[in-house]
Amino acid sequence: MGKVVTVAQQKGGSGKTTLAVNLAVELHGRGLKVALLDTDPQGSLGRWFMARRAVMATDGMEFSTASAWGVGYECEKLKKVADVVIIDTPPKVDADLRPALREADLVLVPVSASMMDLWATDGVFDLIGREGRRAVIVLNRVKAGTRLGLQVADAAAAVGGVAVATLGQRVVYAESLGEGRGAAETRGPAKAEVRALADEVLALLEG
Repeated sequence: MGKVVTVAQQKGGSGKTTLAVNLAVELHGRGLKVALLDTDPQGSLGRWFMARRAVMATDGMEFSTASAWGVGYECEKLKKVADVVIIDTPPKVDADLRPALREADLVLVPVSASMMDLWATDGVFDLIGREGRRAVIVLNRVKAGTRLGLQVADAAAAVGGVAVATLGQRVVYAESLGEGRGAAETRGPAKAEVRALADEVLALLEG
């Protein structure tokens, strides 16, 4: 049975879909079977998957959608065919998020380099705690060496677990997303960032 990674954050624009896509592409590139489950009505993950299908074969990568209360049913199916199921969730924290958290072996909470993003994790971590799930903050759009980035990292560490790997503020993440690709399929520092994050996520799933 596959493992489930849920990406959750109540603040819009925090990079949930970017995180889900890049993790999926990297894991798929390592020979793992990956399933993507989009529970966000905006459908950004679905649009990315359709763009990908237009430019390359998607063997070994499944895609599905579900309403909040259909998450358990879809996960049950997808875990039978995938090594890792990645759930992208809507930017809100309410009862609709709980099914996606309940299914998770690991919850990733993307936080861009702003204190507002970090403050927005309160509700998410409250629900995660109620469901008894493991969660890790992933710092996103980080500008290396900036005071704000360091302040957010320090504050995040006080809130909960923080991934060592971070994703920088790089145009390639948006560009590759629009092309149906991931940063792991490009060259440059973003490729190494995603690889490091995938290493960390897999270690947490196996731990």
